[in-house]
Formats: sequence, structure tokens, C-alpha cells
Amino acid sequence: MNTSTKLPEYLRRARFMKSVPAISDLPPDTGAEIAVAGRSNVGKSTLLNALCDQRGLARTSRTPGRTQLIVVFDLGENRRLLDLPGFGYAAVHRELRAQWEVMISQVLEQRLALAGLLLVVDARAPLKEEENRLLQWSEEAKLPVLVALNKSDKLTRQDSLWATRNMQKSVNALGLQNEVLTVSAAKKLGISEVAEWLHARLEEKLRASL
Repeated sequence: MNTSTKLPEYLRRARFMKSVPAISDLPPDTGAEIAVAGRSNVGKSTLLNALCDQRGLARTSRTPGRTQLIVVFDLGENRRLLDLPGFGYAAVHRELRAQWEVMISQVLEQRLALAGLLLVVDARAPLKEEENRLLQWSEEAKLPVLVALNKSDKLTRQDSLWATRNMQKSVNALGLQNEVLTVSAAKKLGISEVAEWLHARLEEKLRASL
């Protein structure tokens, strides 16, 4: 994994734009966006901060499930990141979790500007039911997906390799061909590779919209 921080300059200029409770409140559906999703304890906010080389861009909390809205980050030149609500947090009321699930599915299936999904998962755990649904929705929407196996620094090198292989097998078993990378947001391992994938998807979408 690459430990360097070669990032597109626009990621370093990322800024908070708005938080919205519904897809209808998102910015105009033009340009290019990457949605970022993950369970509430996988380090999604830490990964976003590392990806944009900004310590406090995305809020982190010792309490999982803090993000309850879609948080929009402006990358400039009609590029955006959509930080989707963290799902799977048991302390959140079931009705609210169901609302989040509907909202997330609407983003993946309806946003024309969406260029890809960055799905952050725990490198130490198999895919959960909600993560499988996200992958299936993305497949139905023909949306490119990168599965980022976060917290890989807590694994040995051999275990990290096994985690990558097992996750790729799990993804393939669903009939999908999504990319899988091991990363560590805390140690900034693999961040450059994630940024390269994100940049390629955004530029591809922008070119297609011309």
C-alpha cells in the first residue's frame, strides 16, 4: 500500500457545503459526485479527512451514528462528495434507520451526477446485510464501486492479503466486479490509491457530461 499523500489538489480544497435531510435538498444534479457510505463504526469520517488531507473536514465522534444527514462537500468545478448517513447503528430507532436506507437507495439510483460509490468497510469483518444491499443497488444502477477495507493497520500483512482476497470473493459471489483495496485512514495507508480511483471516476463523469 502507498503511504504517500499524492492527492488531486481539489481534494485538499474540499469544503463543507451543506447538510440535507432528503435527496430533494441536494445541489442541482449536474457535474460529478462520489457517494461515500459505510457502517457507523468503520472510520468513514477519518477516511474522508485523510482523503482530503484536512483533519476536521468530516466530523468524527466516539459515538457511532453521529452523521444523520447527507453531508455535501464541494470540491470545486462542479465536483462533490456526498457523505451518506452511517448505517447499522443499533442505538438509532428502527424507523429512522429505515428512512436512512430509503434515502441512500434514492441517491444511488436517482442521482444522474453520481460517478461512483466509495464503500468503507472494516477489514476485519465480512460484509454485513446492509453492505450487500448497497452493492446490489449500485450494480442495478450500473455504478462503479470501490470497497475500501479500512483499519487494515490492525492486521498483519498476511491477514491483510487474506482480507482482500476474501472480500473480492464475497463481492464476486454477488455477481459483482467491484474493486477492493485495503486502507488505513488512521495511518494514511492506501489513501493515494483511493484518491486515484475517485479522481478517475469524477473526470470520466465530467467528460461524459460535456
